[in-house]
Formats: sequence, structure tokens, C-alpha cells
Amino acid sequence: MSTRDILLPDCMIFFKSTLLLFLVIFMGPKENMKPHVVSYIESYKFVAIDEMVRSGIPASITMAQAILESNGGVSTLARESNNHFGIKCKSYWTGGAHYHPDDDRDAKGNLIPSCFRKYDSVFSSYADHSDFLMNSPHYQPLFVYDKTEYELWAKGLQLCGYASDPAYADKLIRTVKLYNLHELDYYTIQYIAPSALTSQGDMGASQK
Repeated sequence: MSTRDILLPDCMIFFKSTLLLFLVIFMGPKENMKPHVVSYIESYKFVAIDEMVRSGIPASITMAQAILESNGGVSTLARESNNHFGIKCKSYWTGGAHYHPDDDRDAKGNLIPSCFRKYDSVFSSYADHSDFLMNSPHYQPLFVYDKTEYELWAKGLQLCGYASDPAYADKLIRTVKLYNLHELDYYTIQYIAPSALTSQGDMGASQK
């Protein structure tokens, strides 16, 4: 038996294994858009754009964070406290509070309810999210990025400790790409009067 005859089966096994890996990675099931998330984006995309104009935070990032943190507006925290960004009370918070289990533990390591901010409306949650990032010193480095650099913002939010999930940046980026949220970052004017936005947002909040 020649050396060629010995090596050929091994080469074929390697080729088939590589081909299978390629098929799994590139031809596996694609993540689909969720109808309730699409509806959520339609309800609040102009709010995110208004906040981008006011703060410089990409609308895509604001929307992606809201989608992840509130599960597209249907999480318990979002429905019961209008908190769509998972922002906790902090010692200086003087507004309403909502206690919900998260990742806080007592001295013995037991999980205890965390204090989350409670808002009168979804719009207040969006505005406070912008204020929270703008006024917290450890998020200031993010504001050197342009509003169209959503990937840098996503990675920066993770590095600055916005969430404990080590895959947070990747999830934000995937969400932006899946729902084409980056298109919102190129809006530079307000397309809806604030009164119309308020009416739409209050209606959306009351249905949750």
C-alpha cells in the first residue's frame, strides 16, 4: 500500500469535517425578528432619535439596550415600573422605586430584591437613560465616539460596566444588525411633534 493510499482517507475525513463545520456556522438557523420587538421599535424609535439629538448617544444603541433590558417592553420591570433600561436606584435617586430580583446579594450570599428606578412614563425612562450616561463620570469616555459608531458604543458600555453579562456588547451589536437599528443613527431632525410622541408613548405604556 502506497503512502498516497494511506493519506487519502485521512484527507477525506479532514475535508468532510471542515465542510460540516462550515455548513453549521454559515448555513445554520438564522435568528428571526420577533413581531413584538418590531412593534416596540415602531412605538419608540422617534423617542430614541430625539434622545440622540439631545445627548449624542446613538439611537441604535438606545433602542438595542431598551430591547435587551425590557425584552421589547414586555418584561415585568418594564410593565410595572416603566423602567426599560434596567437602571437601579443608586444612593442619589429621589424618584420612585420598584424592588425586583436581579443580582444583588446579602452578606450571606443570598439573593435579595434590587432597587430599580420607577418612572411615570416610558418617555421618562428614555430621558433618564440619556441623563444617566451623560452624568455618570465612568461613561464619559463613550462620548468621544460619533453617533454612527454603534459598535464602539456597545463595546464601551460593556467595558464601563453597564451590565454584568460578558456577552452584552455582542448582544447589542447583534440586535442592531438584526433590526437594522443603525439606520436610526442617520436621522438628524425630529420627524414628529413632541405632543404626538407623548400621546403615542402614553398609549403604548398603558397597554403593557
